[in-house]
Amino acid sequence: MKRTEIKQLLAEEKIGAEVNVKGWVKAFRSNRFIQINDGSTIKNIQAVVDFEKIDESVLSKVSTAAAVSVTGNVVASQGSGQSIEIEVSAIEVLGEANPDEVSKTVMQPKKHSMEFLREQAHLRFRTNTFGAVFRIRHAVAYAIHKYFNDNGYYYIHTPIVTGSDAEGAGEMFRVSTLDPKNPPLKDDGSVNWEEDFFGKETNLTVSGQLEAELAALALSKVYTFGPTFRAENSNTARHLAEFWMIEPEVAFADIVDNMDLAEDFLTYVVKYIMENNADDLEFLNEREVKEDSTKPQAERNEMPLIERLKFVVENNFERITYTEAINILLNSKPYKKNKFKFPVEWGSDLQSEHERFLVEKHFNKPVIITDYPASFKAFYMRLNEKKDGVPGDTVAAMDILFPGIGEIIGGSQREERYDVLKQKIAEFNIPEEELWWYLETRKFGTVPHAGFGLGFERMVMFVTGMTNIRDVIPFPRTPKKAEF
Repeated sequence: MKRTEIKQLLAEEKIGAEVNVKGWVKAFRSNRFIQINDGSTIKNIQAVVDFEKIDESVLSKVSTAAAVSVTGNVVASQGSGQSIEIEVSAIEVLGEANPDEVSKTVMQPKKHSMEFLREQAHLRFRTNTFGAVFRIRHAVAYAIHKYFNDNGYYYIHTPIVTGSDAEGAGEMFRVSTLDPKNPPLKDDGSVNWEEDFFGKETNLTVSGQLEAELAALALSKVYTFGPTFRAENSNTARHLAEFWMIEPEVAFADIVDNMDLAEDFLTYVVKYIMENNADDLEFLNEREVKEDSTKPQAERNEMPLIERLKFVVENNFERITYTEAINILLNSKPYKKNKFKFPVEWGSDLQSEHERFLVEKHFNKPVIITDYPASFKAFYMRLNEKKDGVPGDTVAAMDILFPGIGEIIGGSQREERYDVLKQKIAEFNIPEEELWWYLETRKFGTVPHAGFGLGFERMVMFVTGMTNIRDVIPFPRTPKKAEF
């Protein structure tokens, strides 16, 4: 008999139909009631054993985490918690699970610490929390591709191995085939990278943006969705060494067009998840509420998960300049009462506490901040004309701020003017020979263009309510950690 997925079975509720379900045992009570899950939904199906039909030798092999194939008729449930169940006529144990071994793993049906779950990342998919997280992660990825495809964007695969540093940060992973113990040397004793595989020093990419710009200046609307790598020695809940980025680039677009695109895009993705992952969201929402009830008031979320998602889709995003944001913060009660941990002054980057105040307290809606000081923004961001009342040079940059998480997107109008870009590259001490190709695009039909970057894991954190970025990627890569 063809297998029926549990999600389909629960949706159709075909009373009287004979079905076959395959999955893993979540619980086995009274040697009669088997809770089965196959990963298609967070919900289980209950299979009720008739002792007269099932041999005891088969039932003795049924235990938590075992894989089973169950055949029987769909009947109305006699108990609470489910509307239908399966009256078992045949059962096969496809894969046994030793109860003593299960008790040492995350599959033991009890509460486990998140650190313990990370240590068993190969098994944590089997838990309710991570089943929900990774179903939602898939849905977010699908929604992103669907949005851009439906709006006429072309998906560009940009290089993973690169000879340039898009961010100018210098914290990159080197890619080399040279013998680390005996590399070829130049006369001055330095490594001769010309002998390496690519004939030059290369690294894993930190961004596909610069290459995406090249494609946008021919195809008009493109986006990337690929892995990126940062060699930061950081063990915070917001950093990974390997993560995924979405980076659209649009020709004939300015900073306002960029804001319009980003707002529409984020609203679409959040709305898609709310409409298509309701069961998983409800579970994660309840999980967060329970977790918050054990925390001090100051550490609790201002809004539950589902309320935060509604907050995004039901509000137009507020748009203010960096200078306006600084003035709001300087006049705020937290600033006047010395409640902010970090200083507020023009020329300093905003911290998460400042961003969350603007979103959750002052405007009570998502916020887009533009026109940041050039001093702490990337070389490729377009330099603005000087404005009255603005202390220094600013660039046409933007950050989008969400509740609970702060910055979710960063982007800018790109510097399309050859002379200005050339000067910025020099000011950032970036060797011009590394970016000759990027500069050259400004010689042949240069146009205003813009784009932004969305950290995929940051987005998944927002829509799942998970507080550690290591819990929204299957196998996190962090300093001293590359297991699995």
